[in-house]
Amino acid sequence: MAAIVTTKDLTYRYTAEGQAALDRVSLTIPAGQWTAIIGHNGSGKSTLARLIDGLLAPTAGSLTVAGMPMDDDHVVAIRHRIGYVFQNPDNQFIGTTVGEDVAFGLENHQVPREKMQDLVEQSLDLVGMSQLIDAQPASLSGGQKQRVALAGVLAMEPDILILDEATSMLDPAGREQIDRLLVKLQRERQMTIISITHDAMETLAADSIIIINDGHLVKLGPADQVLSDAAGLLRLGLAAPFAGRLKLALEKRGIAVPTRVTDGQRMVEWLCSQLT
Repeated sequence: MAAIVTTKDLTYRYTAEGQAALDRVSLTIPAGQWTAIIGHNGSGKSTLARLIDGLLAPTAGSLTVAGMPMDDDHVVAIRHRIGYVFQNPDNQFIGTTVGEDVAFGLENHQVPREKMQDLVEQSLDLVGMSQLIDAQPASLSGGQKQRVALAGVLAMEPDILILDEATSMLDPAGREQIDRLLVKLQRERQMTIISITHDAMETLAADSIIIINDGHLVKLGPADQVLSDAAGLLRLGLAAPFAGRLKLALEKRGIAVPTRVTDGQRMVEWLCSQLT
């Protein structure tokens, strides 16, 4: 799988004398997959996302996105390839109606009106918000607002979608709606998804996981392998998914759980097999 993001000794400091928010991070993110970046608050994960989007400029090291180096000559072109969804959808609303808000970015890029209307309708249909195209954003629920924010990003047809704690303000039902939508996007559009979170439970649908801790790259690997290391996640202050915590508790009681048991479904199947 080709890499769409590559970093080499990537370093960033918010102040010249301050501690590095990211310290010599080297990694690759494959195209067309869902990569989750996790870490506790202040670990540097959002800093990494903002560097990838060109919102911040590296202090040292190199960063390549979609084959282009992140520099003054390429930052605008890179941003055109990326859609960024922030934690609070209210911070992204511009229009007085849902339809106007989704069209805002297209208007800035001078997309012809006929094509703009099609893209707005397609994007709202994709996130299940077509029926509210004339609604005022302030009247929407938290989950609906986040879906509208996502529709506005998708209308720009990005190659890379970055979600920076985009579901942290939603209730469990809202999170599940967004997760299902992201799985659909990744499968149907082969879109590269980069999600930032401090909650390992929000990474269950990801293909791979990157763990950042105190500005350093701690782990990078397939999601099932990373999430199966419940003890490692807990040492970093991260809550492991339930299957991982149960596996750890069983092993502490002398009950060996096979390495293949990495998620809830496999745990249920294995426990049932032991009972029968």
